[in-house]
Amino acid sequence: MKNPAKHILAEKENIEKTLSYLKEAVRTKENKSAAEIAGTAVFVHNFYNGIENILKQILKSKNIILGNSENWHKELLESSFSKGIISRELADKLYEYLTFRHFFIHSYGFKLDDDRLLQLANDIPQVWSDFLSSIETYL
Repeated sequence: MKNPAKHILAEKENIEKTLSYLKEAVRTKENKSAAEIAGTAVFVHNFYNGIENILKQILKSKNIILGNSENWHKELLESSFSKGIISRELADKLYEYLTFRHFFIHSYGFKLDDDRLLQLANDIPQVWSDFLSSIETYL
């Protein structure tokens, strides 16, 4: 088994830095401009991207290869659940971020819902804590 620890540590550091920027972004004034909302969305997207990168490293270390289908993001979460890396509850919570990621990538920044974005951003500390506990227990 390959040791993914170095890659995971780098991702954790990147996520922690992202979360510090996100914390700053969500405490700014109400009635944010479209640019401020889009900036917040970038950090939420970056958070989820880091989660995916960690899960990919763990699966890769177990010689579990994901396909190249357009559904590989969903397959990543399902494989992570089925292999016992994350719980069903956490996988379901991460699906919310996957859904957001899909919207963020394929839509326009001015179409972002600030209330929904704020809800996702505010949930991140608990999701991150649960995720860290899950992967540390698994590893």
